[in-house]
Amino acid sequence: MTTPKQYQPAHELWAHYHPEQAQYAFKAGDHASAVAWQHPTRQALAQVLGLDKLQAVAPDVALLASVDKGDYVRHKYVMRTTPYSLMPFYLLIPKHVAGPLPVMLALSGHGYGVADIVGLWEDGSERRTASGYHNDFAVALCRAGFAVAAPEISCFGERQTDFSYLDTVNGQPTPGTCHHSAMLAFHLGLTVPGIRVHDGMRLVDYLTTRADLDCTRLGAMGISGGGMHTLFSTCIDERIKACVISGYFSSFKESILAMHHCACNFVPGLAEFGEMHDLAGLIAPRPLYVEAGSRDPIFPINAVRSGVTQARGVYRVFEASQRVAFTEFEGRHEVHGGPAYTWLQQQLQ
Repeated sequence: MTTPKQYQPAHELWAHYHPEQAQYAFKAGDHASAVAWQHPTRQALAQVLGLDKLQAVAPDVALLASVDKGDYVRHKYVMRTTPYSLMPFYLLIPKHVAGPLPVMLALSGHGYGVADIVGLWEDGSERRTASGYHNDFAVALCRAGFAVAAPEISCFGERQTDFSYLDTVNGQPTPGTCHHSAMLAFHLGLTVPGIRVHDGMRLVDYLTTRADLDCTRLGAMGISGGGMHTLFSTCIDERIKACVISGYFSSFKESILAMHHCACNFVPGLAEFGEMHDLAGLIAPRPLYVEAGSRDPIFPINAVRSGVTQARGVYRVFEASQRVAFTEFEGRHEVHGGPAYTWLQQQLQ
């Protein structure tokens, strides 16, 4: 038996979806009103993400290990981001490049964690050639002349929850860290995207204290969940001067809300900010680069094309439509790289 559409829950919920009517949707028609829109909208987004509930603390950064990779050095550190949170991160420093160095935040997506973007296999062993959908993009950025800070994102890699206590509960399935953390965060009035943005901001706080780094030339790049992280972080943190969003920027309606996506993508109340291209107004006029695979199954290419076109319309109000760059490549859900790295060099070096 086929359920009639009018009886399906999604049918009822979509009737409430009107991003063009959202309180904080981008509706400015001139440069002055566009700039005036940004400050209250950025504050409101920070509150919806739950940033006001997260406390910054002294980072207490400690160096764990350093590995000479020939043309660069890979350092591993750990730092504190809240009174209750420790975050490992890698810092890749290119050799034979005069400093202070421009800096890139490299933000990984789902998988086995940040190790996958800095050239390590799941077991921690070194690899010689790039692999996986991340395509070792932190290493590629370093070889393009950037100091690269790559944090272990909350819920990924070494920051997954230990559910071993459930072994004593008969028949209880082990939940995924992202899903469990998202539900718990919602209950507490927080969000996983907000926690990730907070962590990224604390990492930038630390990076700005280093004389060998030039955080006036700070960029961010991420794919998939890391693309989401890049979008929200650049919206909130104006210290990020340029960003590359890979395998994410499209529309909420045609991707995040249209099919299965991890619970860590969701922010209660985000509908009040319109669509994804409206959020681009919080990045404008800073340079924005979008790359997308023509066969990406979870971020449909038509939605990406439309989202970029509408983002350029938003940037046009800031008299900066040329600052939205887009590369569509033949491929799936993966980092393409190449042209994006050259673009970042042009923007930040």
